[in-house]
Amino acid sequence: MRAAAPLDQGPAATMRQAAADLLAALTGPGREQAGHPFDDAGRRWIEYRPRPRPGVCVADLDRTARKAAHRLLATALSPPAYAQAMTIMALEEVLDRREDWRRGRHSADYWVAVFGDPIRDDRWAWRFEGHHLSVTMTVVDSVISPAPIFLGANPARVDHGGQPVSRPLAPEEDLGHALLAALDPAGRRVAVVADHAPGDVHSGTRPRYPDRIEPLGIAATTLAPAARSLLDRVVHLYLDRLPAELAAREADRVFGGDLHFAWEGPTRPGGRHYYRIQGDDLLIEYDNTTDDGNHAHTVLRRPDGDFGDDVLDRHRRDHH
Repeated sequence: MRAAAPLDQGPAATMRQAAADLLAALTGPGREQAGHPFDDAGRRWIEYRPRPRPGVCVADLDRTARKAAHRLLATALSPPAYAQAMTIMALEEVLDRREDWRRGRHSADYWVAVFGDPIRDDRWAWRFEGHHLSVTMTVVDSVISPAPIFLGANPARVDHGGQPVSRPLAPEEDLGHALLAALDPAGRRVAVVADHAPGDVHSGTRPRYPDRIEPLGIAATTLAPAARSLLDRVVHLYLDRLPAELAAREADRVFGGDLHFAWEGPTRPGGRHYYRIQGDDLLIEYDNTTDDGNHAHTVLRRPDGDFGDDVLDRHRRDHH
């Protein structure tokens, strides 16, 4: 496993200050709900379903603290990814209306937690999470480990007159279909590893995989130039969820190893489908497999580096 190269103080310092500003804006029970020890069991957590979760709820924050929470989230996401996240949060109101307001979903039902002291500690982390959104960042010795990042959408598409009004994960879906279409018949037979799509991304909400997901599908090294270019575009799309400097660092790491592309389910547009891209310490998953292909999940994970495992391993080697 290759450890992440150290960054300068820019991104880590910005993130550190934003987390400190959030904690400073909280008082009383909110401060206690948001702040946790770094070794708290709740740090290794990903939950994109509408379930209870650790942290303080954005709905319970005043305007100053709410803005501080959003500024912290923005330190982890590029401007396009932040726009996707805001759209995903707003879709909770759309979904609640579709469900006749029965479940009381709302766009402020998102939770933020900070693990450790961002100002004093050399190891700390934070998470911003709710239905269809989970962003976790771990900072060790001023090196940011940026995974996992989950973005989902329900409904994935809202139309008027056959034209999309809202489609926050359109690039992830369209580029995946374009990559599949760019394969020749022999390549497609290798890439399609199952006739039926799974019910969810294979990694699910598990903080660590009980069994490693094997890199099935077609190897990037066998792709024709047009298909390889599309594969690279899909990978960059997910990495570009991060701010530019972090995305560039992750790209240098990812494109130095092998990549595989696998598809499950029908190949025609509009049906329930799934794809994944795997590489050295990289797992990208996309599914649109429920509600007749109108409910999407996407995730960027690092099987060896989720929740800062890579930078924590290096920290232990260097300091202990």
